[in-house]
Amino acid sequence: MDLLGAKEEKRQVPKMLKQILQYDVQITKKFVENAMKITALRSIRTHAKLFEVSCHGIVWLAGWLSFIWLFNNKDLYQLQVNTLIALILDIILVAAIKAFVRRRRPVPMNKLMELGPDKFSFPSGHTSRAVMIAIILMYLDPISIFLYPPLIAWVTAVSVSRVLQERHYILDVIGGAGLGIFEGLLMYILWLSQSTSASILSSLSDEKKDGGEYHV
Repeated sequence: MDLLGAKEEKRQVPKMLKQILQYDVQITKKFVENAMKITALRSIRTHAKLFEVSCHGIVWLAGWLSFIWLFNNKDLYQLQVNTLIALILDIILVAAIKAFVRRRRPVPMNKLMELGPDKFSFPSGHTSRAVMIAIILMYLDPISIFLYPPLIAWVTAVSVSRVLQERHYILDVIGGAGLGIFEGLLMYILWLSQSTSASILSSLSDEKKDGGEYHV
């Protein structure tokens, strides 16, 4: 009993933090209710499932591995390898933080809404992933500046949809954005060179990277 009591004592949330989390719950609930009065936000909620799939960790990981396998272009090696590392890093960090924080997901106002297998809420992995990908594509391996607006719009829609879909509280999304920025900065430090990226891909494939011919 003493051991159980000590365990419960450790799980107690500090009063100030508990108050902040309660405010977060209240503000999130009001935001979702008021968002339904705004056409643009109502549209994001309607398409929330699409945004969820568009930034799902498994979808991105499987899709990126397929992208690496299908497109053998030396100009892409650096982006392919570093983004793969970033995606794996994001999945690990989000899982570790969720396991440590253990904040429960919101209870949807519509009780019929699917909660999903992941019961922990902080931080939002979809938001961290979207922000991290945007940093990679805008700063570390820049795409055309003309693609910035749709990229930023996608990141915004993914982040907002997590709240409107009642999968996360607002602080979860803010935490996810902060984690995404941290991951982007970390990848800036860890960013592998073109030659190192090519060597890694060469070690994972039997194909010659300069011609796509099989070794004989």
